[in-house]
Amino acid sequence: MSTVSQVTDPKYYEVVEATWPAAAKRSLGPVTLREGQGGGSRVSAASVEGSASETEIAAAEDAMREMGQECLFMIRDGQDALDAQLAERGYVIKDPVNLWTCPIEALTDVEIPRVTTFALWSPLEIQREIWNAGGIGAARQAVMERVAGPKVALLGRYDDKPAGAGFVAVHKGIAMVHALEILPHQRRRGMGVWMMRQAALWAAETGATEMAVLCTKRNEGANRLYASLGMTCVGQYHYRYLPSGEQNT
Repeated sequence: MSTVSQVTDPKYYEVVEATWPAAAKRSLGPVTLREGQGGGSRVSAASVEGSASETEIAAAEDAMREMGQECLFMIRDGQDALDAQLAERGYVIKDPVNLWTCPIEALTDVEIPRVTTFALWSPLEIQREIWNAGGIGAARQAVMERVAGPKVALLGRYDDKPAGAGFVAVHKGIAMVHALEILPHQRRRGMGVWMMRQAALWAAETGATEMAVLCTKRNEGANRLYASLGMTCVGQYHYRYLPSGEQNT
């Protein structure tokens, strides 16, 4: 499996923001605060540009609590000092993530079998049902609606029955896949491969030249899938959250 060997190119963080956006964000000193409205860590985590003092971190914590969110920071690749600073404050690591990419032509060289995959917008009710079954509920589906650039919902079928759903959006020539969910009884049938290829075919039509996808490091099956497609792990990040009940001074 190809692994990351250098600090993540900042352009990919911009792509994540554009293709899976928070409901709102604002700056508080060096900290960027995000309002996720229940859409998950990716749209709720604060991030830090440069360094932040203990006072600035504390102010960010207060602001996150005021929004009704947990104290959660995204630690980008290379932010070792921030990582240690938050650990000292009692923050715990959450969801280390891999970033996989490849040239778009690496996924457009094989013809997809007929009626296996579809790309459409807006999502059909069956796609929403598949997402809901996989824990990608209304709040996360609302994130998809907020995307301003080119976007599409993926539908996979196997044996003439619904098999999976996904979402892909494009920013500055990079197509990023999110919310790829295969129904449990339709797994191990190659649907993930065909849906990634469908994403690439659609994205190529928009002029995109690169495919990207995020995957938690613990999801070994998905990481193997992306490696098998010839994708390379070019980045990583993780979160740190403050367990409820912790008090900082």
